[in-house]
Amino acid sequence: MVLCDGTFIHHLLLHRLIPINDALARLLGTRIIPFTTRCIIGELRSLGESHREALEAAQQLMIARCDHEKRINAMDCIESVVGEVNSEHFFVATQDADMRKKFQKIPGVPVMYGLRNSLFIEQPSSMQKQFVKSSEERRLHLPESEDLKVRDLNPRDKISNNPDHGDADETLLRTASDKRNMLGVSRTSQLKRKRAKDWL
Repeated sequence: MVLCDGTFIHHLLLHRLIPINDALARLLGTRIIPFTTRCIIGELRSLGESHREALEAAQQLMIARCDHEKRINAMDCIESVVGEVNSEHFFVATQDADMRKKFQKIPGVPVMYGLRNSLFIEQPSSMQKQFVKSSEERRLHLPESEDLKVRDLNPRDKISNNPDHGDADETLLRTASDKRNMLGVSRTSQLKRKRAKDWL
């Protein structure tokens, strides 16, 4: 999803980068849905005849909910829609240099802009790169509570952690094996190995 302000929409029309969906899809390599807000439409309307075509184009886009009773400026409106963590995963598309700098300080917000008849994505700022790195590290390290849940699912871990290795543990393994057989797991794995040999 790409959240477009009035300056970006005006740029696309000025350089005939239309239809807007196609221009954005060429840059991102996938089908996208362009959005704007009621505040941005109101801002374009206030600019009069010089921005009439941009206003009409903006009115054809999907409207991201901004909940502002009175129109506010585009930067504040987009910032409120994106929020602190960009939970809707918006790209922000603008020609406004101040807005581009502003959103480079917010983690997880790719910024798009136009330069003549081409479109570009801003390089991630050092702050955004650090946020991505931290997020990846958090994903790679399971909390202890999650690690315990995984261990509880594996009967072999219970045996290796039990110094007695008694009959109860052997029964536990057989029971787990029987359940897999009932589900066809072991039969399926044998079938896969046999098929793999057929290709050799």
